[in-house]
Amino acid sequence: MKIPRLLAISSPEVRPGEAWRRWCSALAAAGVDGLQVRRKGGSDGELLALASEARVWTASALTLLLNARFDIALAADADGVQLPAAGLPVARVRAALAAAADRPLLLGRSTHTPEEVRHARDEGVDFVLFGPVFDTPSKAGRIPSRGLAGLAQAANCGLPVLALGGIDGGNADQALDAGAWGLAAIRWFADPAAGRADFAALQRRWQAA
Repeated sequence: MKIPRLLAISSPEVRPGEAWRRWCSALAAAGVDGLQVRRKGGSDGELLALASEARVWTASALTLLLNARFDIALAADADGVQLPAAGLPVARVRAALAAAADRPLLLGRSTHTPEEVRHARDEGVDFVLFGPVFDTPSKAGRIPSRGLAGLAQAANCGLPVLALGGIDGGNADQALDAGAWGLAAIRWFADPAAGRADFAALQRRWQAA
């Protein structure tokens, strides 16, 4: 399964149901090629329902990742797991997935510094999320933005890096020019139809490269 270039991250407050299914379908229709399912609070059953509905309603159009939960990733036939910065060791997770899955799954790691990117690379992850690159409300007062210079350092570590944090159509090209493999966001993908032109332009950029 390919590492996504445009990774939509679900809002932590999402719930299974018609609105969720419509959003997943709209992502695929708009040319987004990745979805990371995350849910704060709620039950394991709700998280499994979110992932399972996303799998059914996007078919194979999106690379489907689960945040942290490789057990639910397996149960929902997802394509991989996004591990937190201080999450489980990659080698242990990969061994568990190899024993339980009939195909290789992607493993990503969330990172905030170039040092963490290098550590993730040495652990053997397939890709990392790096950020926040730009100021974003979700990290305000917690993690300072790393800027394009920090992103460039991360991208030089020899691993596909998806830029995260304040990413939108106005700065996407800047992030890619700094070396990002792809782009990840929550707010930018909230209305897939509104971003369709931006997403299409970026896909053309990658196809022409």
